Amino acid sequence: MKLITIYTDGACSGNPGPGGFGAILMYNEKSKEISGGEPNTTNNRMELMAAIVALNCLKEPCEVNLYTDSAYMCNAFLQGWITRWQANGWLTAKKKPVENQDLWQQLVALTEKHKVRFSKVKGHSDNEYNNRCDELARLAIEQIK
Repeated sequence: MKLITIYTDGACSGNPGPGGFGAILMYNEKSKEISGGEPNTTNNRMELMAAIVALNCLKEPCEVNLYTDSAYMCNAFLQGWITRWQANGWLTAKKKPVENQDLWQQLVALTEKHKVRFSKVKGHSDNEYNNRCDELARLAIEQIK
């Protein structure tokens, strides 16, 4: 199984507002940058979209180290929120519908296809790949405006 490294980031100008995402996929010495955006969205949706679009680029099941500065995305998997939401019919502990359920369900399906390890990185610091993803996301926003 191929080992892929993915960095992702999402951004929004206003929340909600125009949003963008960026991702870098790395395999051996090769890398690929992807980005995109939506005219009216939220930062959390763009964080999730970055991971979804990046994982959808993989043509076969892979082992993936996914790095994000989104505590929202990392905590959902690392702290078991996803498992609880699914067990509760996609309701939160307060019995409210889970926000961004459509994207969470896509991401869950992708984590069943690929073996994904989520890791949190500090945003807007010295991680060159996270910074580049942020730049890609912001450039995508500019193309939408």
